[in-house]
Amino acid sequence: MTALLSIAGLQKSFGAVVVADDTSFDVAQGEAVGILGPNGAGKTSLFNLITGALPPDAGRITFEGADISATSAARRCKMGIARSFQVPQPFGGMTVFENALVGAMEGAGLRGHDAENHVLSVLEDTGLLPKANVRAGALTLLERKRLEMARALSARPKLLLLDEIAGGLTEAECTALIETIQRVHANGTTIIWIEHVVHALLAVVEKLIVIDFGKKIAEGAPKAIMDSAEVKEIYLGVDPDV
Repeated sequence: MTALLSIAGLQKSFGAVVVADDTSFDVAQGEAVGILGPNGAGKTSLFNLITGALPPDAGRITFEGADISATSAARRCKMGIARSFQVPQPFGGMTVFENALVGAMEGAGLRGHDAENHVLSVLEDTGLLPKANVRAGALTLLERKRLEMARALSARPKLLLLDEIAGGLTEAECTALIETIQRVHANGTTIIWIEHVVHALLAVVEKLIVIDFGKKIAEGAPKAIMDSAEVKEIYLGVDPDV
């Protein structure tokens, strides 16, 4: 499969703290990739590097064959890279519809009826259409998580980055969210998903990448990665000699 995103030799440090240590991997068009790692491993920093919120110290980020390492975050969004945040950050005083409309207008460049119709379609896909006229500040946690995804999807992304979107949900809420993400992926959207709720991740992704202290330590098929003694030791705290 053709690589939509390529990360090559990515380096980023804050003083002695290394958040990307010669990180390299490819994400194919239409692929769903999960990223695992303990707290502080550099997962969210990796998203910040991909989206342009952080500049790399070294290395290269290529999207659709173009080097975007020095491209602004706004430009990357317009090119088709969108993300959700670990802590939902809606415009609380605006309605659900208005929040998603921002993504459609600023990310996808849509206007008028085209923007409105696109947002309504996204809200239907994410289960938020009944809440379209509700202020975002009044939503439940699950609804705010869905709105994070809806706002990103409204930008018509080719690459969707999800940052711990299942965290804090009940089992039933998590199941509903998984079904939504599966539907988004089935529609052809490429996904990179950071998540601590492992069973949710495994229900969607085709490949896992594990990072620790900013360094990629494993990449491959989900079952093989989860059975790896090194991954169990670093991520799950299991002694491989036991």
